[in-house]
Amino acid sequence: MGFVEAANKNAAFNILNSHDLYILSIEEIRVRKFFSAISEFLNRVKRNDLMIFTRQFATMLEAKIPINDALKNLYAQTKNIYLKEAIYEISEDVGGGLSLSQALERHLNIFTEFYVNLIKSAEVTGRVEEVMGFLADYQEKEIGLIARVRNALIYPAFVVVLFVLVAGILVGFVFPQLQPIFEESNVQVPLVTRILLSAGTFISTWWIAIAIALIAFIVILVDYFKSQEGRAVLGQLGFKIPVVGSLLKKLYVTRFSESVSVLIKGGIPIAQAIEISGEAIGSPVYAESLHDVADKIRGGELLSVALSRHPDYFPPMVGEMVSVGEKTGKLEAMFDRIARLYTREVDAVVNNLVELIQPILMVVMGVLVGLLFAAILIPIYNLAQAF
Repeated sequence: MGFVEAANKNAAFNILNSHDLYILSIEEIRVRKFFSAISEFLNRVKRNDLMIFTRQFATMLEAKIPINDALKNLYAQTKNIYLKEAIYEISEDVGGGLSLSQALERHLNIFTEFYVNLIKSAEVTGRVEEVMGFLADYQEKEIGLIARVRNALIYPAFVVVLFVLVAGILVGFVFPQLQPIFEESNVQVPLVTRILLSAGTFISTWWIAIAIALIAFIVILVDYFKSQEGRAVLGQLGFKIPVVGSLLKKLYVTRFSESVSVLIKGGIPIAQAIEISGEAIGSPVYAESLHDVADKIRGGELLSVALSRHPDYFPPMVGEMVSVGEKTGKLEAMFDRIARLYTREVDAVVNNLVELIQPILMVVMGVLVGLLFAAILIPIYNLAQAF
């Protein structure tokens, strides 16, 4: 009996197995404290730093520099201290006999499962440099996508925060001061005003309890959504949101097609490539569906037929294009085409969202501001008329 430090059970198994140990059982012991969670958040590696690391690593591998030498060079030129420390540990692990994927798997707070799984599959086929280049391209596209959405949301987010602050001050402090005046004058008060007056009284009386309850609710909710069940529930909820659900499905189909194409080119059997891609794309919902697809393939079913059994996650066109690839013997090329097609669709949806988010939010904020000030001004106007 002993202990080993690892990111999860699979990582612990790989570490122990690499030392030729016979494993009877593995039990997880995790102590997660509040301050350790804060430290993990503060010590995170930015997407841009990870993308630069991946691109430089890919370039060195393409130049036929050995992995450990490439890691040492990257350690010397990396400026992010947390990534630098991780690179040093990865280099030590690789030098000690672990594979690159096993070393990366010990740092899942930096390298995602998608990242590690693709490297793991590439090691089987000897195409690590090609997959590393693919990961660098993929991260660049993802960073560009996030940057466009973030830039589009900066101004609306500022307006929303400002509105919430102003509304909180009015409801929590101004409205309770006006309530006695309205009650004494017997002025007719609109329904919106009565609701806000009641809310203001409640908030001003119980604001400490409300703040504690809100913080506790957020902490519990975040912790739940980090679990496997919570991620699955969150994924299902995301798919049900109009426009966003369609965008997520296109994004996951793109990830799936790109990763499967790379794996098939590397000589991985189709069923295994499907399972690896399911774990790699970052959606528990798609992982479960693709696991079922892989089982159907092992049972003798065609990939196109197995995918068509999940129309909620894979559009009929995907099955039809895969069917053409199966008939022509160019399945990896067809997955490349599917990835390019859905990449263009994702870009188009994001561009439309970027253009629509600001005007829609501004209209909504205008209506809310109008209701808020109407709730104050109408009773005051009625009060002035009464005198």
